[in-house]
Amino acid sequence: MLVLITYDVSTMNSEGQKRLRKVSKICQDYGQRVQNSVFECIVDTTQFAVLKMKLLDVIDQNQDSLRFYQLGNHYRNKVEHIGIKESIDLEGPLIL
Repeated sequence: MLVLITYDVSTMNSEGQKRLRKVSKICQDYGQRVQNSVFECIVDTTQFAVLKMKLLDVIDQNQDSLRFYQLGNHYRNKVEHIGIKESIDLEGPLIL
């Protein structure tokens, strides 16, 4: 299923900057960055649960926010892209 993850991490101090880097790294392990704080991740139910737990362990819920949009398995007709920075088809063939 495709999950869109957006986040806003407070970077007013060094702890927040560290949290921001950790959140970004975790998301990169599961998907691709499509905007500064937005990732598209193709995961199964178990991977999504693990990803969510990892992110919840990092953020400070009093200062930061996370949003998860579950677009499901039939997401291709739900996503439209206009402009530069085309996204990579994570389910497509790898061409080396």
